[in-house]
Amino acid sequence: MNRINISTDQALLDLPLIHRFLSEQSTWALGIPFSTVQRAIEASLCFGAYLDGAQIGFARVITDGATFAYLVDVFVLPEHRGCGHSKRLMAAVMQHPELQGLRRFLLATSTAPQLYAQFGFTPAGKPQAFMERLEPDIYKRLPQTQG
Repeated sequence: MNRINISTDQALLDLPLIHRFLSEQSTWALGIPFSTVQRAIEASLCFGAYLDGAQIGFARVITDGATFAYLVDVFVLPEHRGCGHSKRLMAAVMQHPELQGLRRFLLATSTAPQLYAQFGFTPAGKPQAFMERLEPDIYKRLPQTQG
C-alpha cells in the first residue's frame, strides 16, 4: 500500500483539483463555482491527502471546535481508490485535536456509508428531528464567475 501524507495546511491544497472534482465528478456539488469552493475552504478545517506531493484526496469539516462538526466534500480521486487512502484520510479527521469531545458530528452520504460506519457514524437516531433546506440545483441558477 502506498503511504499518503495528510495535512490541514490550506496552503498545500490544490484548489483547481478540488474544484474540478467537486464541480465535475461529485454527486453533491456539480457545477459549484470556484469562488464558492474557495470561500468554503477558507471557513473550514480542511484535510488534504497527498501521495508523492500530489493531492489525491480531500475532506472538509465545518465546526465550532467545541460542540458540533459536519463532515463534507470527502473524496479520493478515482484512480487512487481501493488502496486504503480514504480510511487513512478519515482516521486523520477523526483524530484531529479540534474535533475531540464534540457532542454531535454529522455527515450526509449516499456513496460510502460502510466507510463512515468504521469510524462510529450511524444513521440518525431520530431522523424526524432533523430538518433541512435543500436547493440541489442552486449552482445551475447562480451566475457563473471566473476564478
